[in-house]
Amino acid sequence: MFRSRFATHPLRWAAIALCMLFSVGWLSPAFAQTPSADQIEMFQNMTPEQQQAILEAMGGSGSSSSSFPRNSGVRSDRRLEFPQTVRPRRAAEDEDSEATTATGAPRPRRLKGGDTVLLTMEVRQYKRRAPEIEERERREREQSQATMPGGRQMQLPQGAGQNGAAGSQQPSIEPLERSLEEIGRLDSIRERVLRRNPYKLDKWGILNVPELGPIPLAGLTAEEATQRLASELSLAEFIVSVVQLPLKPMGTEALKPFGYDLFAGTTSTFAPATDVPVPAEYVIGPGDALQVQLIGSTKGRYSLVVGRDGQINFPELGPITVSGRRFDDVRRDLEGRVREQMIGTQVSVNMGELRSIRVFVLGDAETPGSYTVSGLSTITNALFFSGGVKKIGSLRNVQLKRAGRTVVTLDLYDLLLNGDTSSDVRLLPGDVIFIPPVGATVGLAGEVRRPAIYELKNETTTAQLLQLGGGLLPEADPTLATLERVNEQRQRVTVGVNLASAEGKSRTLQSGDTLRVPSIRPTLEESVVISGHLHRPGEYQYRPGMRLTDVLPTLDELQPNADQRYILVRREIPSDRGIRVFSADLEQALNNPNSAANFELAPRDHIYVFDRESGRDRIIEPLLRELRMQSRIDEPSLEVKIAGKVKVPGTYPLEPGMRVTDLLRAGGSLDEAAYGAQAELMRYEVGSNGARQAELIEIDLRQALNGDPSANLALRPFDYLVIKEVPQWASQEEVEIRGEVRFPGRYPIHRGETLRSVMARAGGLTDLAFAEGAVFTREELKERERKQLATLATRMESDLAQASLMAAQETGKDAGQALAVGQSLLAGLRNAKPVGRLVIDLNRTTGARPGSEHDIVLKDGDTLLIPRVTQEVTVIGEVQSATSHLYRAELGRDDYVAMSGGVTPRADEDRVYVVRADGSVVTRSGGAWFNGGGVAIKPGDTVVVPLDTERMRPLPFWSAVTSIIYNLAISAAAVNSF
Repeated sequence: MFRSRFATHPLRWAAIALCMLFSVGWLSPAFAQTPSADQIEMFQNMTPEQQQAILEAMGGSGSSSSSFPRNSGVRSDRRLEFPQTVRPRRAAEDEDSEATTATGAPRPRRLKGGDTVLLTMEVRQYKRRAPEIEERERREREQSQATMPGGRQMQLPQGAGQNGAAGSQQPSIEPLERSLEEIGRLDSIRERVLRRNPYKLDKWGILNVPELGPIPLAGLTAEEATQRLASELSLAEFIVSVVQLPLKPMGTEALKPFGYDLFAGTTSTFAPATDVPVPAEYVIGPGDALQVQLIGSTKGRYSLVVGRDGQINFPELGPITVSGRRFDDVRRDLEGRVREQMIGTQVSVNMGELRSIRVFVLGDAETPGSYTVSGLSTITNALFFSGGVKKIGSLRNVQLKRAGRTVVTLDLYDLLLNGDTSSDVRLLPGDVIFIPPVGATVGLAGEVRRPAIYELKNETTTAQLLQLGGGLLPEADPTLATLERVNEQRQRVTVGVNLASAEGKSRTLQSGDTLRVPSIRPTLEESVVISGHLHRPGEYQYRPGMRLTDVLPTLDELQPNADQRYILVRREIPSDRGIRVFSADLEQALNNPNSAANFELAPRDHIYVFDRESGRDRIIEPLLRELRMQSRIDEPSLEVKIAGKVKVPGTYPLEPGMRVTDLLRAGGSLDEAAYGAQAELMRYEVGSNGARQAELIEIDLRQALNGDPSANLALRPFDYLVIKEVPQWASQEEVEIRGEVRFPGRYPIHRGETLRSVMARAGGLTDLAFAEGAVFTREELKERERKQLATLATRMESDLAQASLMAAQETGKDAGQALAVGQSLLAGLRNAKPVGRLVIDLNRTTGARPGSEHDIVLKDGDTLLIPRVTQEVTVIGEVQSATSHLYRAELGRDDYVAMSGGVTPRADEDRVYVVRADGSVVTRSGGAWFNGGGVAIKPGDTVVVPLDTERMRPLPFWSAVTSIIYNLAISAAAVNSF
């Protein structure tokens, strides 16, 4: 049995055997880090499959580092190391915003001290459930009971579905009620909690809410924090959720220590390049390989590995000691030996596979420990391999210790800021890289090139700190810099520092200081801004005596359709920083440069150019808000309003000396429909009784436009000017006549014109006109029909809801059929298109007396459609074959129904009706139309056989719906035929 298992699983047995052999080696202290030579030789003699099995048996992934030398025959992509080095946590993983999961999805942000969260809080709603809902849930629970082993019955929890999964997505509503006092108390707590939003966690990550007490949330995601709050007994009456706000705090918390992100994003394995040239000062040691090629009388190519005794066995030369010597010295030595001892032979010596060395990274490294690295590795290579330096470790005092002595001190700032690698020396076996704690640190914030927290070494002044930060930005104001520090009394103080002076630059720093450099004011000094509907908006340098035409020298500066008569200017008053708004007439300023229209500009003026098409609220409304903020009881808000027939009605700033014509200019001047003779000015003032009173003033626009001061009144705050419309002014109205008239087309109409008049203008009917089938449609009737259809559909939906409740209690076939019919009718009603048809008698209309009731007064958009003579009779509805038949005088209504195959079982034979060609409807109530039991049929008529809805016990309202749907379909067909 033992042999059969061994033969069947040779790889497994080999793995077990080698693991047993390795385990013996682990008992020896000498094997604490590296396998023995016998173990390496055994590993080399195995097949690649067995080597892979050993790697898997030892827990290696095939990609971790190995202590097997590269010249041992083990493939370099499957190196084995004892113990296996754990991949260090990278800096990128510390930043929640950049970390990702193994699948590449963004890693949820976790709360920490100083984070800002937003709480949402709602009082749980408790109300009584409807009895039918409770009964339905009871039946579902009974149906979803599961049988447990032994025949026991397991009752699923309330809310479990048919599949047995407990826990509904919606929280159950308990059948309880609260008192008004309890509701008021809970609402008061909720209001007090939400009033303090947003909340900031303290430095330990604890949420402090006075009504709830301290709740630790550090390390939780927002979803986990929500669950944490839900477990609080004090919040049992509330539904609380937590939203993390990604706010960046101000102050030193917004600064990051400089340089530590150098090690962010490093790979989990360290594989230094092996194809780089070996420097001449490289010191050879055991494990290195020399590639030797002999050329000349003796030819050969050898790979000579340095043994543990420090020697190589050179063919024909014997052992040669090379360990501890520089590569350049060894190469010259070998070349000399070959030249002297092997006549006629030349040699080429290069480095082959390099040895692996064991170094230690200790102190404040991310993952301190022992590491196997390449013989070409430097201090920074080992730091990368160990995951970098912790935030509490020093970047400026990285020490390389050899044999107990510090041989080199590496300042990583030299590498980061100057690219200096002179101190980044190569490592030797047994070297120790020690990272001491960080030294004195200061913060640099504000308008500098590299804001961060810097570690000080030889820097003591603010000037040296600015040099570390890359200097000031162009927007920085060095004269207003501040230095925050903790004084000797352990108080946080702020000290002003003028970095533009020698004294400020030489101010001494101390650990914990933060130097802040503010930016200059964003306002433009000694400049004028122009924006709006022009070709070259922007800022212009201000010069004393500068006028409007200096920035707008011609009308070509404006874009097409710009309003050149109303240009608005916002000006700041230096004395109180208030604003004044006034307008300018660019056209008048260009025509008379020396007039007051070409006013003198001031620094910080902002000039706005409007266009005539769009509104002006986007610019004027913010200016009005500023003016309203300046208003007082003795200085009301400076604004006036214009409405009516002007091109741009609205509210405008009240300018000094503004008159009626100025307000007309602001409104874009009078519209074409404006009544130019008279306008109304409503003036609001506070009377002697302290109440606001209105005064109506009639304005003679003609005199005001001519410059009469008595009509062109000076305006006051809140004046309201209304421009009237010309009496009976309206857009041009027209109607359309199509079909069998002599001159079909569109006809403009005057106010009160009738159909008889327009028919006369159209030349009257042709000899093929079918006047009885004329279709007259009107737009306002179409809109009225649309509203009625919507109302009917809403009412029918309500009827269907009631019918559904009745059908739920009855399981009969009629109930289900009624619902199906109702749904079909509702769909037809929703899809019906309004036509807006007006039933008319065209022959009577064209022959009517002027002013009679049959002379139809036309409206804009009316349409008259006159078809040709028709000889068809159409049958639709609940018949076997809805079709049209050739008119025959001897046939009646029932005859045409019979010619269509007769009625269906669902037809209502008692309500069959006829729709005449003019749109009128004839039923049995019109007894004069009956002859022989049927309605007299005329050419163009439509016989409608409706659906019998009352047999299925629906509401009687449904019968009217069927008639509406059929009639609309008939009218639409008549219109569409044109």
